[in-house]
Amino acid sequence: MIYAVPKQKRASLAPLFQGMTDTCILSCLQGHMGEAWVDHLDDPKVAQIIVGDFAFFVGDASIPEAKALLQHIPETIFAIVETEEWKQLIGAVYGRHAVKLERYAFRKSSADLHIPHVRTFLQGLPEGYEVKKMDADLAASPSLQAISPDFTGQFESISDFIARGIGYVVLFDKKVVCAASSYSIYDEGIEIEIGTAPEHRRKGLAVAVAAALIIDCLERGLYPSWDAANQQSARLATKLGYVMAEAYDAYELHRLKK
Repeated sequence: MIYAVPKQKRASLAPLFQGMTDTCILSCLQGHMGEAWVDHLDDPKVAQIIVGDFAFFVGDASIPEAKALLQHIPETIFAIVETEEWKQLIGAVYGRHAVKLERYAFRKSSADLHIPHVRTFLQGLPEGYEVKKMDADLAASPSLQAISPDFTGQFESISDFIARGIGYVVLFDKKVVCAASSYSIYDEGIEIEIGTAPEHRRKGLAVAVAAALIIDCLERGLYPSWDAANQQSARLATKLGYVMAEAYDAYELHRLKK
């Protein structure tokens, strides 16, 4: 069997996740978001953290509960593991239904991000485009949600996002056409979510709105963590000053039908 870990006990799982640097893990361990599951509440050998679209698995992949945790997912999830044993177990459980993807992690150091350099990307937007900080109306706007529900989706409500999250948008003709926001939050910062409506891409909007978000975070003493799903996102991060740490594997999993 597997068991949900109460919010007040999640911090005790930190030793199991030592070495995994994704800030979504911190978000869950610190009690901000997500859920955690283990094989045993007092002496866990395996653990799972789920925050939004991501699931992280650690521990002894050889025990039966490891397989149970791998099968304990929502309809679709991106699974992240660090050992060959877990990767082999994913293959054994999901076979061809597991799609391996390459993602890109960046060094988490505010020293890499220089505000004067980042600020230069706020200049020179095409005519008709405007960067604005997200308020409740913009956060709830259909044009924002049409680009991606993940801008606010990990929060309990729009008001919860406004209270605990942070975001910026690019407006064109009074509609949101690009945005950057806190996908998730942790004590020391946020994880960035960024997206642009297809018809407004390649105009410098993403780098501008990301710059606004990064500057706001740095001025508050928060770290704006960036994890790239593709090379285009990785290039954008590098342009802003982030330093790549490594490429790593993630697995797109779809819940198996019984």
